[in-house]
Amino acid sequence: MAGLTAPAGAAGDLLVAPTRIVLDGPRGAEVVLNNIGSAPATYRISLELRRMRADGSLEDIPLDNATPQERATLDMLFYSPRRVTLPPNQPQTIRLGARAPEGLADGEYRAHLLFRAVPEARPVVASEGDPQRGVSISLTPIYGVTIPVIIRQGTLQATAGLANPRIVAGEPNPTLELEISRQGNRSVYGEIQVLRQGSGEVLMQARGVAVYTERDQRTLALPLSPEQAAVMRGPVIVRYIEDRDVGGATLAEVEAVL
Repeated sequence: MAGLTAPAGAAGDLLVAPTRIVLDGPRGAEVVLNNIGSAPATYRISLELRRMRADGSLEDIPLDNATPQERATLDMLFYSPRRVTLPPNQPQTIRLGARAPEGLADGEYRAHLLFRAVPEARPVVASEGDPQRGVSISLTPIYGVTIPVIIRQGTLQATAGLANPRIVAGEPNPTLELEISRQGNRSVYGEIQVLRQGSGEVLMQARGVAVYTERDQRTLALPLSPEQAAVMRGPVIVRYIEDRDVGGATLAEVEAVL
């Protein structure tokens, strides 16, 4: 069986868990940060607005291009602390919650919590012995981890569908592609499984697959090795299963010959 997971909640030396938060009711939530590096590191925490594209990737949305619902999300969410310095292998808890205003319309509201490394301040050093070389500049990569934070208000429902699964040749490796549709007033989230027809053997699974409310359809493309593609050739069932934390119900399935 080949397994694919959602993008890990990690960048640089920072681990983040969980990688998705759903606030449904008055209770808040916690996110745990852990610095797995060998030196202390500082991280700044902020809220971002992002929208899903047709290929499932996310684009940043400036505040002046935000919809009223997106602005309302930023107004509702609160979290603390907003900046942390983590010694190596010492976790830190970030607490967050939401305050829904009176008369808030039923729906799903989403922002993304960004944990970005703050680089150490380093002095600009002039090159010695060679005036023509001028100032020496060192580039430091800045790492960040982003997780979705979803507020659900009222009674929400969603259904999903799958269509047109296929293996697409590519360089350097093939991909498994399919269309995921969504209907209703909330997002869908779960796991894609590819099973052998007849035996039910799980040939591949990919966790953390979402379709957010701004889209009613997205294309999913999962990279495969040539060996994985060969194993999946033939009659299969492709199944979309809801996250196990909320019951693991089957959201949609489709039969295909790959």
